[in-house]
Amino acid sequence: MTTLMPLWSVDDVADFLGVPVATLYQWRHHSTGPRGHKIGRHLRYLPDDVMAWVQEQE
Repeated sequence: MTTLMPLWSVDDVADFLGVPVATLYQWRHHSTGPRGHKIGRHLRYLPDDVMAWVQEQE
């Protein structure tokens, strides 16, 4: 059985990174932030993608 990790919302990622939600949307517009996925009309993030992006920033 595979255990799935819950997806993070924009608010979750903003809280984790300590940035405003508007900054995440700006990064997405400029393709510079962590990779996000549209699920229906909602933007969601895989925690592993966010962590990989953070590590790339070092």
